Amino acid sequence: MVSVSSGPELLVRNVRPLGGDPVDVLMREGRIAAVGADLGASPSARVEEGGGALLLPGLVEGHTHLDKTMWGLDWYRNDVGPQLIDKIDNERAFREASGHDAGAQSLALARAFLANGTTRLRTHVDVDTQAGLRHLEGVLRTRSDLQDVQQIQVVAFPQSGLLGRPGTAELLDRSMAAGADVLGGLDPCAIDGDPVRSLDVLFGIAERHASPIDIHLHEPGAMGAFSLGLILDRAEAHGLQGRVAISHGFCLGEVTQPERDALLARMARLGVVLITSAPASRPVPPLMACRDAGVIVVGGNDGIRDTWTPYGVPDMLERAMLIGLRYNLRRDDELAVALDCVTESGARGCGFADYGLQPGCRADLVLVDARGVAEAVVARPVRRLVVAGGQVVARDGLMRHQ
Repeated sequence: MVSVSSGPELLVRNVRPLGGDPVDVLMREGRIAAVGADLGASPSARVEEGGGALLLPGLVEGHTHLDKTMWGLDWYRNDVGPQLIDKIDNERAFREASGHDAGAQSLALARAFLANGTTRLRTHVDVDTQAGLRHLEGVLRTRSDLQDVQQIQVVAFPQSGLLGRPGTAELLDRSMAAGADVLGGLDPCAIDGDPVRSLDVLFGIAERHASPIDIHLHEPGAMGAFSLGLILDRAEAHGLQGRVAISHGFCLGEVTQPERDALLARMARLGVVLITSAPASRPVPPLMACRDAGVIVVGGNDGIRDTWTPYGVPDMLERAMLIGLRYNLRRDDELAVALDCVTESGARGCGFADYGLQPGCRADLVLVDARGVAEAVVARPVRRLVVAGGQVVARDGLMRHQ
């Protein structure tokens, strides 16, 4: 028996954590209080019957752009040019002309993520001299609205570059003061054209705000490897071990194996995380080599239904499946690695605390009808039940009160 608390309790019976033996999970005041067979609870506890369902921890989205999405809006006709700068300029012009509402759209997509079991999420939000902090303010409202059920990390992201538009550095400074959690960066060579100055400015802002950093690194081959080396130099010099993430890092899939392995060894030593959407259209960092080197690999969608891309859905089981496809993961133990990128490694890489299915962790649970983890990744079953912060927030893929 479990001691009775005056706080609200939720008891989920007969579930199989990650495919293990059936247990009950008792939650109290937003935390997991106990996990075991035949648990008792207070007379006022709410009881949910799991029926032998597979139990997963809340899913983790490590890289998305809530502010950009047109989820739920009319179809956007995409005629954008092929270069990265084409996409950047087109998006900025469209959002200005259309009055795109980052607050309403981020809330819609965040709720869709939550209905599919994503209880922790890192989103990059555009900060530039045209929009100022407007997009950031909208996403900060979404973070506040959902704070009881979804933990959202907000990255202040200079999508148009840091150096090319004077005033951007000051806006990033203001963003961190306004409540952004992470400082973003972008292609110090290819976009800013002066990687030393770009990174000096970026790491200077991070130092002033004691902020972690997450840098989009799209740069290919030797250029990307050069930028990555400079980033690692600064991570070490500024004492930011365990506080820097590289998003995409395509160059790690293009350089020679000796150069790649040397970079991975430095990343592991400095605790630099790799965040990947495992796109089919670009070379990607080798998942298993990264993990073997000791680099945490986190999965993310990147943009979803925006001016950059018509693709994507707010479902981290689908993203795990796409990671599995991209890396040719076929065995059950390999598919467990794909899930790990959007669960345990996702939480560790983004710095989300109190994560997991153990007593004391935040009570974020997902129930699906699957025999094991591999089937859950491949079949992506409807989320039978989603619990966030000890509250039932979604059932059968639909948000409560929706």
